[in-house]
Parts: sequence; structure tokens; C-alpha cells
Amino acid sequence: MKILNKFLRPSVFLVFAMSGACAMAQDKPARTMFRLFWQDTKANQLMWGDVKRSDNNWSIEPQTVPGFPKLDLESQSLVQMQTMDGVIVVGIRDEDSGKFQSGWVSIDSGVTVEDHGDHSHWYYKAPPKVLVSRLDDQQGNPAHVYLYDEQVILANDSKNGFTVLTKEQLKANDPRTSGTFYSGGGNHITLAAHSKQVVYSTWVDREGENMGRVDVVNIDSKRSKPGYAFKLPVGGLHGATSAANRVFFAPSDGVYSLVADTSLSNPPNEAAIEHVSLGSDSKTGKPNRTGAFANMGSWVLFAYGSGDDSKIGMIDASKPKLNLVSLNLPAGEGLSLVTPVMFQTNDGRKLAMVPHDRKQSEKQEKVSVIDLDPNKDSDLSDAKVVSAIDVGPSLVEGHSGHHDVSVSPNKRLACISNSGDGTVWIVALNDFSVQAKLTVGGSPARVIAQ
Repeated sequence: MKILNKFLRPSVFLVFAMSGACAMAQDKPARTMFRLFWQDTKANQLMWGDVKRSDNNWSIEPQTVPGFPKLDLESQSLVQMQTMDGVIVVGIRDEDSGKFQSGWVSIDSGVTVEDHGDHSHWYYKAPPKVLVSRLDDQQGNPAHVYLYDEQVILANDSKNGFTVLTKEQLKANDPRTSGTFYSGGGNHITLAAHSKQVVYSTWVDREGENMGRVDVVNIDSKRSKPGYAFKLPVGGLHGATSAANRVFFAPSDGVYSLVADTSLSNPPNEAAIEHVSLGSDSKTGKPNRTGAFANMGSWVLFAYGSGDDSKIGMIDASKPKLNLVSLNLPAGEGLSLVTPVMFQTNDGRKLAMVPHDRKQSEKQEKVSVIDLDPNKDSDLSDAKVVSAIDVGPSLVEGHSGHHDVSVSPNKRLACISNSGDGTVWIVALNDFSVQAKLTVGGSPARVIAQ
């Protein structure tokens, strides 16, 4: 018996040691990967939570942003939002042309970054907080919120103008901040800003005296040059952007573009306005169009067409003569493509993720992944689809409820919102595998990984 004990004791010790190691492994603290913000369209609220990971276990604790205004479910809605240097700006629209309460809210994300030159550390010690809440009957009912050259620009539809918020204003943490208002554009405005000097502001009219009208507005306080207006050959303008030295517009027929006039002295003539045809719909015969643009460097991307004729269009704005590069991307019966979300991964790949959302069907929705530049020569003409991720359902109502995509700060993970089932999925960008399906509740739509 004594001999047996002699051999048992180390074994018993080993068992206890292994049990202790397992307990330590199980008790390993979860690491915060990033902070996520999302719009819950069901509750009309801005939500947040830190996405955490411990080994293969992912978690999030959904919370409302402290101090975010309580919105009327019937009369108000959240629209687009942008982020810059840790500040998030959210647009808010009402159903009474801005006469109820519309405007914008800026939020300090609470995330701080420590730059070490070749890498950075992020810290999540403070919760987010509202910096400015500018909601009243004087904000002009914004629908579109843009980020150009470290300026957030909101379209004030019912005031026929737009508001510019500079980086300095947003970082000042001053509740009196209201931005600078400029007249230009009308009804349902889209904007293309260039070099902090000039903004091209559109009119949405399809007929009448303002059909195809674009107002060119000086926003450079150092110059007193007045602006001017010009007209495109067709109306129905619903999309604008700026890339390289050009501005682009999306009317009811194709894409129009011209060189940006920073001097405000050269109203374009017919020869200066370039038209890029997107062909026509095979069923209706109507010209194809797009509704929104996305940018990567000098390239402008957009979705157009319908059903199995859907495509991603790409134009290099740096070229003297514009050329349309098209990538076939059949949406599937009853589905439609959403504007691409583009980014560069931590290993240098340039990718786009394109949701296929429901229109009138119960078809499986997905997100296509496009390698924009497989040979890394900065020419996107060799772009190709490399993956398709089946995702949860959307819940599209008007302009909201689409799937949205945001990429983590380290460029290794993507977040995909599923407004139809209250989940946000985490996808690894090395192999596009779904790492986690996080239940956040409500109807998560637009997302920002901060």
C-alpha cells in the first residue's frame, strides 16, 4: 500500500494541476476586439456594444447610447451616419418636411487610440456620449450625410441647401456647434465636395425648370467668388461623388461627370460634360442608372441593372477619357444589389462586399465578396468575385433596413448586419468564414465598427 501511494501522489498532483490549468483557461478574460455602433430601426435608437472574444467564444452586450434623443417611432427616422476621428454623426429625418424635428446628433465613441508608429493600441475605458444634439424645426430634414476631406456634410432638403461640419468643430465638444449652412441644391439633395473648396449640390427634379440642375457652391471662406448653376441633359439626380479631380452624378440615364472647377470661374459647356452609358434594361428598354456611388482612391464604383443582368460598374476618375469597367454580378430573382462597401485588408488586398437584398421574394440573401485588384497593379479591370456569404434576412423599408457592412479597425474582420433577425455576423477577411452570429435584438441596419 505504501508503494502504491508512492506512485499515486504525483498522479493526484498532476490531476489537480491539470484541473487548475483548465480552470485558468476557462477563466481567460475576454478581449475587446472593437466597439460596434448600429442603428436599430425598430426602436429608432442608436445602439452600441463592445465585441469581445475569448478563444472561439464571441459576445456583445447591446446598450443604448447615453443621452441619445428619444425619437418618435411614427414621425422620425434615422438616416445615414459617418465617423471621423472617433466622432460619429447621425442624421435624423422627420415625416413632416423638417417641421416636426429633424437634424443631427454627434457622439464621442469613447474609443481612444495610442499610435506607436508601426502599430496602434485601442482603449475602450469610457462609454460613448452625446456631444451635440441639433434637433429642431430649422435643420432642413437631412436624408444624406457625407464625409469629404475631413468634413461631414449634411444635405438639408427642405431648406434647399447643406451644412458643413469641420473636423475642428466636431472635436471641440461644444454643444453650441451648428456648422455652416450654404444654399444650393433642392428637394432631395445629393452632394459632391472637392478639396474643401467647392460643393456640387443637385436637384432631384425629373422635369420642369430645375430638371438636371446642379448648383456649384463656394465653401472656401478665403475666397469671395460666387457660385453658379448648370444643367445636365437629363434629370432625376439621385447620387453624387468626387474622386481624383472629377465630380460624378447619377441621373435617370447612366453616369455624368466633369472636371471639378475649384476656381468657380468655368461653368461647363456641353462638351465638358462626359456621359457614361450603362446600357438599357433588357425587359423595359429604359436606360440603366445607379443610385449611389462608393469610392476607393481614384476609382468610383456602383451597382446597376436588375436581376440576372445586375452588374458592378467601375470608373477610374484619373483617366482623361472615362471608361466603364463592368463586372457581372447576377443579383438573383427577387433580389437587388446594394451599393458596394470597399476597403483594404491588413494584408493589402482591396475588397468590396456587395449585399444582395430582398425586393419581393423569400430568396436566400447573400453578400458577394469581390477582389478588386487581384494582381495589385491599381487597375481594377481584373476584379473578380471570390466568395459569396449566405446571410440572415434584411427588413427593407424605404431607404432603411438593408444589410450593411463595416470593417474592424485592424482590417481583419467584417461586420454584417441582418435587420430581419436582429443579428450581426462577424466574418474573417482571410477566408470569409463566419466567426460569430451575435444576437443584438431589434432591427440592426447601418453599422460602424469603431
